[in-house]
Amino acid sequence: MKVKVYNQKGEEIETMVLPKEIFEVEINPDLIHQVFLSQQANKRRIIADTKDRSEVRGGGKKPWRQKGTGRARHGSIRSPIWIGGGVTFGPTTDKVFKKRIPKKMRRKALFMVLSSKARDNELIILDNLKTEKPKTKIMADVFKRLSLDKEKKLIALPSSDINLYKSLRNLDLTKVIIAKDLNVLDLLSFKYLVMPKDSIKKIEETFLTKEK
Repeated sequence: MKVKVYNQKGEEIETMVLPKEIFEVEINPDLIHQVFLSQQANKRRIIADTKDRSEVRGGGKKPWRQKGTGRARHGSIRSPIWIGGGVTFGPTTDKVFKKRIPKKMRRKALFMVLSSKARDNELIILDNLKTEKPKTKIMADVFKRLSLDKEKKLIALPSSDINLYKSLRNLDLTKVIIAKDLNVLDLLSFKYLVMPKDSIKKIEETFLTKEK
């Protein structure tokens, strides 16, 4: 598949051929959905935690004698029917939401989403993306020239670049990621994928080499 390559001024300067093993993969929506849900579940943080009757403080003494008071019989104030007692079937930190998906399936789903981005013209390739100093306005101008300033976009860099990261992190609707860390969840959360040509090589090195 051929795609256009732009410079930081938003000008088309050349075309390049994308590796078909990554960007021309047949789409399987069910697999993509399965991997997407698993990644969402694996990121889930368990915050809610309730105590059952065995964890509530107090309640060692029977509240009142069994018979003769005219009141219902009770054995402990830790009972769930008492205010301040334990919670029945409440959320706990013991629950596990993680879902395991085989590596080959995750990789295949990633290639499918990348293929979909390329096919739908949602993949923007730049000859280079750099800045000599951390300046948000410089990057804002780049995306304005590419008509992406009001679009949700994921920036995939070939390697860590502190100047670029500082220039991009404050932009609205923008997330920065290293190409080797690309995943289905991030790709589906942003409409456009923007990356320099060198990121394509990094994707090949990371995912195709390991697959063989």
